[in-house]
Amino acid sequence: MSTQDKIRKIAVIIYCGIILGLTVLLLAFPKEEFSQNENRYLAKFPEFSGESYLSGEYMDSLSDWLSDHFPMRDWFMGCKTAFEIATGKREIDGVYIAKDDYLIEAYDTPVNTQRICDTFRNFYEKTDQSKVDTRLMLIPTAVTIYQDKLPALAPGEDQTATAKGIYDKTGIPSIDCSGKLYEAVPFGQLYYRTDHHWTTFGAYQGYAAYCEAKGLRPVPLEDFSAQKVTEEFAGTLYSKVNDYHHVKDDIVVYTHPDDRLTVTYTDTGEVADSLYNMEYLAEKDKYSLFLNNIHTLVEIENANAQVEDVLVLIKDSYANSMVPFLVHHYRKIYVFDTRYYKQGVSDFLTEHDEVTDVLILYNMNTLDNDSGIRGIY
Repeated sequence: MSTQDKIRKIAVIIYCGIILGLTVLLLAFPKEEFSQNENRYLAKFPEFSGESYLSGEYMDSLSDWLSDHFPMRDWFMGCKTAFEIATGKREIDGVYIAKDDYLIEAYDTPVNTQRICDTFRNFYEKTDQSKVDTRLMLIPTAVTIYQDKLPALAPGEDQTATAKGIYDKTGIPSIDCSGKLYEAVPFGQLYYRTDHHWTTFGAYQGYAAYCEAKGLRPVPLEDFSAQKVTEEFAGTLYSKVNDYHHVKDDIVVYTHPDDRLTVTYTDTGEVADSLYNMEYLAEKDKYSLFLNNIHTLVEIENANAQVEDVLVLIKDSYANSMVPFLVHHYRKIYVFDTRYYKQGVSDFLTEHDEVTDVLILYNMNTLDNDSGIRGIY
C-alpha cells in the first residue's frame, strides 16, 4: 500500500470516527423541547412514511431535527456569532450590530401597503364617526429613531415617510409619535438593546403624543410609581443573533396610585387587578409580563376613572406597554389581538354603543406581515 493510500485510509477512519462520535453524542444528550435562548419550540423527530420519504418532506424534517438537537448547539452558534462580530460583520440575520450595545432590526419597505390601507379604510368607513373618534398610530422602530447608532453604510429606510403615505391613503386621523420620540432621545432609553419593542419610557412618549392629539392632559411620568422588575431581559433580537454575551436589558413597569383596575382575559376567564403578570420574569420571554402575553380580548375597567369614556384598542404587542398609561383616562378599555379575534371589531363596535374612542396601533417593522390586520374589518 502506497503512502498516499495509507493517508487516505487514516483520513477516512478519522472522519468516520468523528461522525460516529457526533452521532453518539446526539443520541446521548438530553433532548429539549423548547429553546430558552431562541424562545421557540425545537423540531420534533419526524415520523417515517413512504409518502413523506418520496416527497422529500421526511429528509427535510430530519435535517431540521438534527440541526435543532446538535450537541452543544447554543455554544457553537454563540461561537459563530462571536467570530463574525470579531471579524467586522455588522449585520446578522437581518439585525444590525449597532453602537452602544444595541441590536437593531433592519427594515424593509412594505410590499402589502395597498392591502393594509384598504383594510384600515374599510374599517374606518364602517365606523360611525359621529359617535366614535377613531385614530391611527404607526410606531417607528429603533432603526428610524436611532439611526445614529446604525453601522456605517446601513440602508437608511425612512419609516416615517412610509407611515405618512399610509395615513394619507386611509383617511384616518393620524397620531405621529415620532416627534415625541426624537425629543426624548437625550433623556432615556426608548428601545431595548436586545429586543424589537420600545421600552416603557418609549411607550410613555407614544402615550404623550396620543394625549396631545386627543386634547387630554398626560399624567407626568413622575406621578407614576416606577419599579425595575428585572435587569436580565434578553429579547427577540438577542435570540435571533445568538450573541449570548450581549448586555441584557432592564424592564421598568409603572403603576398609578389612583387607578383601581379589574383586568379580565375573556379567552381564559382569568381576572386580575394588575396589568402585569410577574410570573414571566422567571422565563426567557419577559416582555410577556405586559398584559399577560397574548390574549384574544382583554377588558380593563378602572373603577377610579374620572370619566365615562370607553376605548377600543386594536394593536400589536407594542401597545401592551402603553396600556398602563392609557387606563388613567378611560372607564373601560377593550384590547383586541385581531390575529385571534375572529368576530370582527367593526361588528363589536356596532353591538357596543358605549365605545367613544378607537385607537389602531401597530409598529412599522411588523406592519407588513401582521396577520391581525386582516381581522380588523
